Amino acid sequence: MKIGIFTDSYKPYTSGVVTSIANFKEELTRLGHEIYIFAPKYPHYHEIEKNVYRYFSFPSPTNPDFTLAIPIYPSMDTIVKNLRLDIIHVHSPFTMGRVGLHYAHKYNIPLIFTYHTRYDQYVHYVPLAHDLAREVTIKFSSNFCNQCNHIISPSAEIAGIIRSFKVKTPISIIPSGVPIEKYQGGDAAWLREKYDIPVSNKILLFVGRLTQEKNIPFLIQSFREVKVNNPHTTLVIIAQGPLEEELKDLVKSFGLSLQRDVVFAGALPFESLVNAYYSADLFVFSSLTETQGLVLIEAMAAGLPVVAVKASGVREMVDNGVDGLLTECDTSELANAISRVLNDDILYHRLQANSRQKAEQLSSYNMALKLEQVYRNLAFNHKVRPNNILNVNP
Repeated sequence: MKIGIFTDSYKPYTSGVVTSIANFKEELTRLGHEIYIFAPKYPHYHEIEKNVYRYFSFPSPTNPDFTLAIPIYPSMDTIVKNLRLDIIHVHSPFTMGRVGLHYAHKYNIPLIFTYHTRYDQYVHYVPLAHDLAREVTIKFSSNFCNQCNHIISPSAEIAGIIRSFKVKTPISIIPSGVPIEKYQGGDAAWLREKYDIPVSNKILLFVGRLTQEKNIPFLIQSFREVKVNNPHTTLVIIAQGPLEEELKDLVKSFGLSLQRDVVFAGALPFESLVNAYYSADLFVFSSLTETQGLVLIEAMAAGLPVVAVKASGVREMVDNGVDGLLTECDTSELANAISRVLNDDILYHRLQANSRQKAEQLSSYNMALKLEQVYRNLAFNHKVRPNNILNVNP
């Protein structure tokens, strides 16, 4: 099959959406499908992939690391027509999602949309009228969903939220998987050697973005409480984003060191990230707005137990007491759960063994097989009833 992926977020930007697309692309290509990516262009980034079409773009005002596509590509109509795509799969209801919607309608191609993000939880980026912005965002995304042929939700909980927005389109629940074979080995000493962390220290690891929705000030406050009874611990934050300086100031205001206590490692290339997972002792996560939290499964694939705040998406990735511990959004509760896992070897090794099993269940190969079946069903039914497409309003 020929599959067109339209996305507002792709390499070299780092996010769960980008990782999900890249992993699915790799597995679907291995299964014999042809994948074409349509994404924004990034300055100074030299393309190394085939079948990637870049739209001119400009830096986002709220996140300069992210670029916003200008949905104009003079020859794209001919390109899409000549590709004869079997499926168009969009990963956002915004700019590039609308471009994909346009071509799906124009050439009668089945349209599938992965609902990666709780868009209504990101209205803090709007300077005023948050309640109104949330209402408009929900209506906008639900309208888009109802113009698609099928929706992929990373979790049952998110599928329920989508349904609550009066979306009638069929939904399949397919989490983003991870290529577990790439997480089976790494340098167990890498973090300690790279950042001069004492060998005696236990390392807590967070991977994500330095943005408000990741709730990192809460995580740092919880870590300060962990240090009271577990002084030989270090929190490593692998992330970049607009809140970096603000978060570093918070660390210093707590009397913690940016060298020994809380290490900001920035974004890392994949090989280094695997080493980071492999050389940490525990994965910690405080985000409240996830649709899944792909980094949770990455950590589990490397054999890391998880301690996380019990929130949407996270609840279905982590089985409380089985492969990790979940807490309420309370700094003391999170700190106590972290300390419990660090200080109980029997509990730690049980969670560790179960985390690897969970990752195997959610491998990118297994998830790609499920997505492939959705593609095949959608393409077959669309061919049987070629005129049965949803009406798209301009």
